[in-house]
Amino acid sequence: MITMDMIDKVRRLRLRDKLSLSEIVRRTGISRNTIKKWVNQEAILTPPSYERVSSHGVLSRFEATLVEALTADAKRIKRERRSARALFRQLQAQGYRGGHTTVYYFVANW
Repeated sequence: MITMDMIDKVRRLRLRDKLSLSEIVRRTGISRNTIKKWVNQEAILTPPSYERVSSHGVLSRFEATLVEALTADAKRIKRERRSARALFRQLQAQGYRGGHTTVYYFVANW
């Protein structure tokens, strides 16, 4: 991931330290064209951004059910809580057709 710190580092190597583009490429591993673009810009006021388009996954229809089950289980003692596998089977019974890892990752992040 490219950050403003990396852009600043490249500009500093070129403008202050007077390194060649080839040397900056060797030190940073960034493309020569990208380094040229960063160095030739007058001032970079805003960091480069990428906006991910939000999409609905196969789990999105069942998230409310899953959160409700996890909230209910959080109040139970540990040995009475449902595992991610049990929650996955419950969702399958309700019509979930996705993979089990999606459910496991959701439970782990919750």
